[in-house]
Amino acid sequence: MSSDNQSAIDARVLERLFKVIESRKGASPDTSYTAKLLAGGAPLIGEKITEEAAETVAAALGEGNERLAAESADLLYHLLVLWAEAGLNPDLVWAELARREGTSGIAEKAARPKKD
Repeated sequence: MSSDNQSAIDARVLERLFKVIESRKGASPDTSYTAKLLAGGAPLIGEKITEEAAETVAAALGEGNERLAAESADLLYHLLVLWAEAGLNPDLVWAELARREGTSGIAEKAARPKKD
């Protein structure tokens, strides 16, 4: 694999994929699966996320790492579609992850505002 191809295989693929998803807004649902999801809105996308999350867990429980990677990719794709539908820029998610970096998950959860 060339160094150009190697540099393209990292988390930046999520940024590129989000741009493609955004470009499908308003496209025909007959010609684009992404456009079909976006046309269905959060309810349809949420159903797909739930389905893909279950498949990801099933893969983790005994289908091997290749299957887990494939199902994880499906889950991430559908999550990005949900963000696009909601108008959420991934930079907000990355910033939130960066804010939490180095913080214990237990401490971070305890610091969250309590829900009524």
